[in-house]
Amino acid sequence: MKGYLVLEDGTVFQGEAFGAPRGNVGEVVFNTSMTGYQEILTDPSYAGQIVVMTYPLVGNYGINPEDFESRQPFVRGFVVKELCMDPSHWQANQTLSEYLAQNEIPGLYGIDTRALTRHLRVKGTLRGVLATANEGPAEADQELGEGGGLLALDGQWRIPHLPPSLRRWLAELQHQAQAFVLSRPVLEVTTPTAYHLEPEDGRRRKPRVVVVDFGVKRNILRIMTDLGYPVTVVPATATAEEILALEPAGVLLSNGPGDPQDVREGVATARTLMEAGVPLFGICLGQQIIGLALGGKSIKLKFGHRGANHPVKDCLTGRIYITSHNHGYALEESSLPPEVVVTHRSLNDHTVEGIMHTQRPIWSVQYHPEASPGPQESRYLLERFLTELDRKK
Repeated sequence: MKGYLVLEDGTVFQGEAFGAPRGNVGEVVFNTSMTGYQEILTDPSYAGQIVVMTYPLVGNYGINPEDFESRQPFVRGFVVKELCMDPSHWQANQTLSEYLAQNEIPGLYGIDTRALTRHLRVKGTLRGVLATANEGPAEADQELGEGGGLLALDGQWRIPHLPPSLRRWLAELQHQAQAFVLSRPVLEVTTPTAYHLEPEDGRRRKPRVVVVDFGVKRNILRIMTDLGYPVTVVPATATAEEILALEPAGVLLSNGPGDPQDVREGVATARTLMEAGVPLFGICLGQQIIGLALGGKSIKLKFGHRGANHPVKDCLTGRIYITSHNHGYALEESSLPPEVVVTHRSLNDHTVEGIMHTQRPIWSVQYHPEASPGPQESRYLLERFLTELDRKK
């Protein structure tokens, strides 16, 4: 079956559909990781997005029950150049296409993902629609060409000259696409109630950490419990009073999707926790929430940082780390108060990748020290936060 990715500027990419035979709308972003597509699919930070993989061969090790980073995939579509239909891995129990179909997520393969990535780098992140057509390639190509592009300059869908099934999908998605908000509500991806995680040996040797779940990845929780720390995960709606009632040694604000300026309740909660003197550590969206709570501002990046191979400099030690990223926003350095120090910086575009407060126990990083996927050499950041909790105790 033919599939189409239609960008809001009228650009159309035609390939072969896989996964769920349906259409979907989302923010089209690219990821430069060479592996780890299963972790990418199940990273809640991708809620509302159609993800394009720049690495050409995807699906060759299938899907296994061990590498999920959350309870379900959150992407709205998945685009690859070459799709492996016959995976080879001893743990695999599904193909990538089967997994997407099972979770009603459309996919597209056989397009020039290099050209698409270059287009997004030039134009910036764009909204798009994944759609399918039952017509044969010749008829679809002809009718698509006669349409002269799927979007008019005013953003209205040009539908009359498209293949009937593609026209149907776009008609159904038209209202959704026009009303689509790039910042998806974080409450859609968080746990509705609090739950406790204990170290496997059952002993509570370490102080308790509370994690505010804006879209937390499992490996963040796994690392802390493996190091012997009991963890309580609370939803994004948890108030500062509810968190303080748990008597945490420290609070971790997790990663998650969307525009940090839309997470007003989270910012207010972080500000109250700061005033209470609770040690804070933020990851990705968590850093942006901390920055806003401190009086800073966030900015939307042109095409974001997404991949497992981004170089970052630790400004405190001078050491360079290869790191895992997934964010479309960053803190505006000039907006940060003087008592906040930039601890990490991207070597690609020099954006702020980590901060610390010089007078309060507050630290955060914009990237993912827990990796999954990606190198694990930045795990020291989580360990340093936990060690500080031990020292304070």
